[in-house]
Amino acid sequence: MTIVPKPVHVELKDGKFILDAETRLIAGADTAPVARMLAQKLSPATGFWFRQVEEVIPGQKCIVFHLDQDLAIPGLEGYRLTVQPDIVTISARSAAGLWHGAVTFLQLLPAAIFRQAKMEGITWSAPCMDVVDYPRFGWRGGMLDCARHFMPKEFVKKYIDLLSLHKMNSFHWHLTDDQGWRIEIKKYPRLTEVGAWRKQTLVGHWRENKDNPRYDGKPHGGFYTQEDIREIVQYAAERYINVVPEIEMPGHAQAAIAAYPELGNLSDRLEVFQTWGINPNVFNVEESTILFLQDVLTEVLDLFPSQFIHVGGDECPKQQWQESAAAQKRKHELGLKDEHELQSYFIRRMDTFLTEHGRRLIGWDEILEGGLAQNATVMSWRGEKGGIESANAGHDVVMAPNTYTYFDYYQVSDPVGEPLAIGGCIPLEKAYLYEPVPKEISPEKVHHILGVQGQIWTEYLPTPKAVEYMAYPRMSALAEVAWSTADKDYSDFLKRLKSQLERLSILDVNYRKVS
Repeated sequence: MTIVPKPVHVELKDGKFILDAETRLIAGADTAPVARMLAQKLSPATGFWFRQVEEVIPGQKCIVFHLDQDLAIPGLEGYRLTVQPDIVTISARSAAGLWHGAVTFLQLLPAAIFRQAKMEGITWSAPCMDVVDYPRFGWRGGMLDCARHFMPKEFVKKYIDLLSLHKMNSFHWHLTDDQGWRIEIKKYPRLTEVGAWRKQTLVGHWRENKDNPRYDGKPHGGFYTQEDIREIVQYAAERYINVVPEIEMPGHAQAAIAAYPELGNLSDRLEVFQTWGINPNVFNVEESTILFLQDVLTEVLDLFPSQFIHVGGDECPKQQWQESAAAQKRKHELGLKDEHELQSYFIRRMDTFLTEHGRRLIGWDEILEGGLAQNATVMSWRGEKGGIESANAGHDVVMAPNTYTYFDYYQVSDPVGEPLAIGGCIPLEKAYLYEPVPKEISPEKVHHILGVQGQIWTEYLPTPKAVEYMAYPRMSALAEVAWSTADKDYSDFLKRLKSQLERLSILDVNYRKVS
């Protein structure tokens, strides 16, 4: 079997289905978008033009797309794929399920099906089988940091395509940070006029150069227009992937403060940050700043239909608030005991705002400090402790621990010859063997674990090829963690991974070779 992630149930049958020029796609109005997407994948390499019709013609070889609300498969994203010598049937309760079934069918064909030019001399056959499949988790995500190093729009689309190939359904897009503001906000144009550009970038690792930093002397920047963002959101939706935007607050804010100094706590004018690490320059807690950021979120909500909006909330040093008379006055007026509660107040204001607009706030696990906002969902990154605490308290959680899912970490314990990374080590096997439901979570609270997500932070990943090298094949492993059953067989995964890596090679993915 060559399918990644591993399906729940596969029964092999005798015979093969051979795709040819006469094959028809059978789809009604409600399934036509999935049929069109599959045709776009099949046509270049085969050279066939696949006609789409609404009814099966007796004796005609075909691929049938069937929405069945009564299909006895858990959830909305599951599917049944039946491959017979003359007919392939994909059934699901939703279009997303149909697409996942179509992706499995693609993986049954020779890997050359992913070529973008006609391939001669290939028989486009798929083994007959019956597949019943559905995901273990509803949130199966990949995060991409485009703030530290800007990534071109076309690569963002490629990143989404690769998530889709692995049946992932969430693209977490990190759009703002100290080193760059990447999303156009029409009400506040200086966020991109100023905040999207830094003068230069640190050379080498931050820990080795923090006392005597060296810089490359090259300006770096870029941003996505609102038209770019709408295009990417639609592109993802066509592949049944939800885009979750992240607008960092109240920390990781220097790019925004460089654009609008009144948002900060100091009288000194700041530049967009040129190095890495935790930054003391954070948003102030004035009402005007909270309203400014809610204005930003208003435009974000118009661009992103996602139920979840990520507000960061991580790594917010409190020193400037402790030293700010205005912040201390605000704290006392609100009757708060410390700066952790002040941050909690800040996040609660955003939680209330998003709830009033029919959305849900999600943030990194620091939003637990000082008290968790009523409707907040926690993304647990500092290990699993925050996720365990949140789930047991009845809050939804996405597991994203740096110990298993931070793919900017080294891939081997001895990194000689490897590209510079932030540190740590997560080998492929460790990523594959991760279990997202800690035993410390009460059985009746396990449903609060929405799923799992892999992270790509780009401090030390300046190019798309660098991102690909760190993401794959570890993201392939995590996709199986997110989709397949809790039973793990690493040797079996490696056998199936060989076929997936062949596909990635054809797709020009600079994955790290598996020894």
